[in-house]
Amino acid sequence: MRDAVLVNFPVVKDQRGNISFIEADKTVPFNIKRVYYLFDISGGAERGGHAHKSLKQCVIAMSGSFDVLSDNGQARFKYHLNRPYQGLLLTNMLWREIDNFSGGSVCMVLASEHFDEADYIRNYQEFLQVVREK
Repeated sequence: MRDAVLVNFPVVKDQRGNISFIEADKTVPFNIKRVYYLFDISGGAERGGHAHKSLKQCVIAMSGSFDVLSDNGQARFKYHLNRPYQGLLLTNMLWREIDNFSGGSVCMVLASEHFDEADYIRNYQEFLQVVREK
């Protein structure tokens, strides 16, 4: 898996409404061990601001829109998410920031591991140092 890549999930269209689905190890390339979501986000708020040593994620705009910054220590890319059938796959050792939330947005995250504070790098300079050492 590349550092960050946009993926489209299957969509089943129906006159009554559409259905999209996500399957572990199929539509996302990892076993999903945790799901969490951000909501009621204040205007101008930023989330993320960290990297993970081993955890992989898929970030989805379930409602509304927001931007995700992905930084591998050498290049930075910004992705605008606004479709509930599209996700941004983020591998480990990527600095990520989420901002530019629209009103009423909901950000759902699928994670490859259970929560473990020891997996986080919360200081950008420390992140850059770890990346350089690899």
